[in-house]
Amino acid sequence: MSDVSDWWRTSIIDMEPGRIALRGHPIGELIGQISFPAMIWLMLRGDMPTQAQAQLLEASLVAAVDHGPQAPSIAAARMAVTCGLPLNGALASAVNMLDDVHGGAGEQAVELYTDIAARRDAGVPMAQAVTEGLAACRERQGRFIPGFGHRFHKPVDPRAPVLLALVDQAAAKGTVSGQIAQIARAVETTLAAEKGKPIPMNIDGATAVIHAELGFPAPLARALFCLSRSVGILAHAWEQTEQGGRNKGPTPPAYRWTYVAKDTDT
Repeated sequence: MSDVSDWWRTSIIDMEPGRIALRGHPIGELIGQISFPAMIWLMLRGDMPTQAQAQLLEASLVAAVDHGPQAPSIAAARMAVTCGLPLNGALASAVNMLDDVHGGAGEQAVELYTDIAARRDAGVPMAQAVTEGLAACRERQGRFIPGFGHRFHKPVDPRAPVLLALVDQAAAKGTVSGQIAQIARAVETTLAAEKGKPIPMNIDGATAVIHAELGFPAPLARALFCLSRSVGILAHAWEQTEQGGRNKGPTPPAYRWTYVAKDTDT
C-alpha cells in the first residue's frame, strides 16, 4: 500500500478515524483557543504566531475585505447569483478574477519591497536601491507601480495610514523589523519626486508591507488578499441573493454599448 499512501505527502494534516491533527496540533486544542488569523498562519507557515503577529495579520485581512460593486470581482459575484449560481459559484467566479491587474498588486508590491531590501542588504544606499528597484519593477510590470496611487481614493487611501501606524507600533515593540515600512515610505517619496505630486500608498501597498514584514512570500500576499476579499464577495453575493433579480448584466438594460463600425461593414 505504500504506493497509495505515498501518493500524497503532507506535513499539514494527520488524520485517522476519531483523530485530526493540524501541523501536529490536535484539532480539539485549536478550536476555541486560537483566532482564525492565527489558524491561517499555522496552516501556511507550520508554526504558531505570537499574538502580536496574528493581530497584525488580522489587521491586513480586515482592511481589504471589500471595495464595493464597482470592483469587477464584486460585480461578477452579484451578477453570478442573478444568473442562478449558488454562493460557492459566485465566490469562485469572483476569486478567479483576482489576477495580475485586479488583485495582484499586493504580490507585486511585496516583490518590489523585497527586491529593494535585497539591494539594501548588499550595501546599496536607500535612494539608489529604490531607484534601481523601481526600474526593475517597471521592466517587469510596466509603468504602473503596484501598491501606489488610487483611481478612486484621492488624495489618500484611508486604509493605508492606519495599517502603517500599526506596523510602526509593531516595530517599536519588536514584533517586526520595520525595514519594509521604511522602504515603502522611501518608494512613496521617490514617486512623488518623479511625478511632482503625491502618489500615496494604497491598500495593496500597505497590506504588502505587513505581509512582507511578517515574512510571507510574495505569492502568499495575493492569496491572503483573496481570503480577505472573499468575505466581501460573499457578503455581496448573499445580499444580491436576498434582493433577487434575474440575469443582471454590468449595466441597466436601457443602456447600450458603443458600436464601432469596421471598414468591412456594410
